[in-house]
Amino acid sequence: MNALLAWYFVAVWGSGYIATKIGLQYAAPFTFLSLRFAFGLLCLFPIVLLFRPNWPKSGKEYGHLIVAGLLMHAVQLGGSHSSQPLVTAFAVTYLFREKIYPGQWLGVFIGLAGVALVVWHKIDIREVTWGSLLGTLIALAAVTAATLYQRTFAARTDLKAAAVVQFAASLLVLAPLAMVFEGFKVSFSYELLASIAFLVIFASILAVNVLHLLMRRGEATRVASMMYLPPVFAVALELALFGVVPSALSFAGMAVTCAGVAMVVWKGGRRSSISSR
Repeated sequence: MNALLAWYFVAVWGSGYIATKIGLQYAAPFTFLSLRFAFGLLCLFPIVLLFRPNWPKSGKEYGHLIVAGLLMHAVQLGGSHSSQPLVTAFAVTYLFREKIYPGQWLGVFIGLAGVALVVWHKIDIREVTWGSLLGTLIALAAVTAATLYQRTFAARTDLKAAAVVQFAASLLVLAPLAMVFEGFKVSFSYELLASIAFLVIFASILAVNVLHLLMRRGEATRVASMMYLPPVFAVALELALFGVVPSALSFAGMAVTCAGVAMVVWKGGRRSSISSR
């Protein structure tokens, strides 16, 4: 079951890159994200009516969920987080004393190198600015901090309640930014609505909950290593849907990435909780 959940996360997260690319053609980033979380709350409304969640019992619990939600949804979606497994490995080693074996460390670095090869052809070094690098670093720090923060301070929170609180908090932050900086201009289309529906239902609700569920069941580094695979899936999906043929460098990167993830997930010939069925 864990293996199926992990591959679901990889497939949806990888498809999310393409869905986001489509959606941003019709709405600017803050506006697009505001629509995404507003629709997310709309989708969650009947769920919480039918399946009553266990709501947080104190302001402190709400605060922990809001912090984790803003980091996961409002901050990290503005940038890249392909290096998250590396940062997570360092964090859990020193903060949670989680034992990471030498082969796993090697797999983390090999996986990161593979991702770099996969996306290298999409990077125009002339367009890279200090601002874009800072945004990427902030997003990387946010998604890693959000995952570990929720694991530490809200590990047993009802995920339905967490989604409602975190979507609402993110919307309250992003909507004013969309109004001030983008005028909340939207060109409505079926493509925009489809991309929002896909990202909300399959990514923000289901995939994020799968990530937290796997984090509860397995070691953080193994779970985070799966974040290397969505870019690989996205390249394969571009080939299947749009006929965009990856370069030889990308093909090599895909193989290297998969090898790196395998080294992290498998330990000493014994299957991890992520690779188990």
